[in-house]
Amino acid sequence: MNLLANDIVERFYTFLWPMLRISALLMSAPIFSLRALNVRMRVLLAVAVTWMVYPVFTWPVIDPVSPAGIVEVFNQVSIGLLMGLSLQIISAAILLAGQSVSTAMGLSMANLMDPNLGNVPVVAQFFLIISTLIFVGLGGHAILLGLVIDSFASLPIGKGLLTAGAWAHFVQWSSMMFLGALLLALPVMVTMLFINIGLGVATRAAPSLNIFSLGLPVMVLAGFGVLMVALPSMGSRIEWLWLQGFLEVRAQLGLQ
Repeated sequence: MNLLANDIVERFYTFLWPMLRISALLMSAPIFSLRALNVRMRVLLAVAVTWMVYPVFTWPVIDPVSPAGIVEVFNQVSIGLLMGLSLQIISAAILLAGQSVSTAMGLSMANLMDPNLGNVPVVAQFFLIISTLIFVGLGGHAILLGLVIDSFASLPIGKGLLTAGAWAHFVQWSSMMFLGALLLALPVMVTMLFINIGLGVATRAAPSLNIFSLGLPVMVLAGFGVLMVALPSMGSRIEWLWLQGFLEVRAQLGLQ
């Protein structure tokens, strides 16, 4: 009986390490971190993925309440969180682009209550829905699970990612949030700038013109027109951003 109990404890210790990394990824990665995917479903998914990965690799037996085990828990959670947060940079870029477009069109007061992000402009919510569909269409959920499985070969249990170079690389990657937002919002923002200049010239030429009653409808209509024209190129840029995110995760994990 003692032998059986010891074997169960040992199995639990070896099963714990991959599950920690996978669970941290599911808590922070796009799609999987949505509140629509509740905690029970995430736990079941983490257990299912860990159960499939468990026979493939050899896992060390480390007591999680020992000093080495506590450090290893922190390492595994950090690796999973870093993978998820690297992709959340892309979601933040898309959200920032939507907020910029909404402000340029004069729709910044039109907000929706997103359960994950709070008050979000309607255009930003539209961009987030498109990005989610593109992510699923690319098979991003499968790619992400494949990356976390491959990470156990490049970063086995016992090898940490918490180095100054890794965090400096992550901070450098966070600049993609502003670059991606600029790439997405630039067509609409430039067009709105020229329309504002034209309205300003018209106001100076005809001071009696009520710019407030005329300017907002013109800005909204022109903004939606430019948005419809630029939507195919925006979809291509969102796809490029997701691919860059996956390449960044591979680089952080040392995968070639």
